[in-house]
Amino acid sequence: MTAPRVHQPVLVMVESNTTGTGRAFALAARARGLRPVLLSLRPERYPWVAEEAVDVAGTDTTDAASVAEVARAAADGAPLAGFVTSSEYFVAVTARAAARLDLPGPDPGAVERCRDKRRQRVALRAAGVPVPAFAAADSALEAADAARAIGFPVVVKPADGTGSRGVRLCLDPAEVHAHAAALLEAGGDERGQPTLAAVLVEEHVSGPEVSVETFGWAVVGITAKHLGRLPSFVECGHDFPADPVIAAPWGPPDPADPLEETALAALAALGLGFGAAHTEIRLGRRGPVVIEVNPRLAGGRIPTLVRLATGIDLVGAAVDAAVGDTRPLPEPEPGHASIRFLVPPRAGRVRRTGGVAAAAAVRGVVDVAITARAGQRVGGTGSFLDRVGHVITAAPTALPARCAAETALALLELDVDPTVAAELRPVTTGVG
Repeated sequence: MTAPRVHQPVLVMVESNTTGTGRAFALAARARGLRPVLLSLRPERYPWVAEEAVDVAGTDTTDAASVAEVARAAADGAPLAGFVTSSEYFVAVTARAAARLDLPGPDPGAVERCRDKRRQRVALRAAGVPVPAFAAADSALEAADAARAIGFPVVVKPADGTGSRGVRLCLDPAEVHAHAAALLEAGGDERGQPTLAAVLVEEHVSGPEVSVETFGWAVVGITAKHLGRLPSFVECGHDFPADPVIAAPWGPPDPADPLEETALAALAALGLGFGAAHTEIRLGRRGPVVIEVNPRLAGGRIPTLVRLATGIDLVGAAVDAAVGDTRPLPEPEPGHASIRFLVPPRAGRVRRTGGVAAAAAVRGVVDVAITARAGQRVGGTGSFLDRVGHVITAAPTALPARCAAETALALLELDVDPTVAAELRPVTTGVG
């Protein structure tokens, strides 16, 4: 017999991302006998909330005190088990709210240090963790001067962005000045929240990019990343686990893998070590260089790839950690999984989509979707918001998983009218 709802411990979800991970958190909570409650000012952003009949409470989700107070009220006499979020934008407030109520969670100061890329870079450099040459700038003129000192090309990015939003390769002072000025003038992100009034100018580290997925102090695996066309850095695909030849180009992998050591050193330098982290690393000429550490589960459906490849459920593990269950992760199974994202070749308005059935019929495909609809404006943001579809594959070995993903992606059809590009504004319905 199911226990009355009032006695079910409550897992509070602070907002969500706009794809499947939010739903996965709610389902994982229910599988553990918890009642998920979403705190959100705009729950209509997340269609899965109504589809899964998840309880909702409205509050200012940028304020930890309000989140804690409303969470306690939403529990309605039941035990309040913990807090989670699947959105980068709310990791800091979620950690603060959990700490206010003496519930499990990461150190709020460490999370906030990660969210401010200026502070993150300083902490990593001070600990001897390899990072690109960098400088913070509060004005476009200061950014251009910093770029000259670092040497071109440089990468200019917001001090607190996510999902490649606003990240751009700049080749000369004029490009740096223009891009920095645009970022500083915007003053907010796609959620409408204010951003830090600063940009980061950093050395461009050329070479393959990977991410190290960790949980606590355990390395779950290494993800190979596929990036789109410069000057943007849109992630167009992932393979998990990465081929050893990609993950360790300097030689065969060994128990003291430099990528894993670098990621764990970064977590220690930042004061992390609770739950999931996603450390992005470039394999430069001098070895691994940390691009950034994210104190959360990876985006881009990487947790799905991990589950398909290894059987490890990182979403479920995150729920367990949030309620104080510290059981170790299971041993990984020996599989592989890949994802490729559908990205429009240019900004425009969608005229037609197709090919989903053909892509789904490719051997090894486990999920395929196009989220863009006829009439929708797509592309042009240079961020994860440009992704309007995906194919996910799984196979016993790496090559079949990758080949199936590439084959299925080529079958997806996206017809975009570029003549309306000038009227376009960024939208927030991409796959992120």
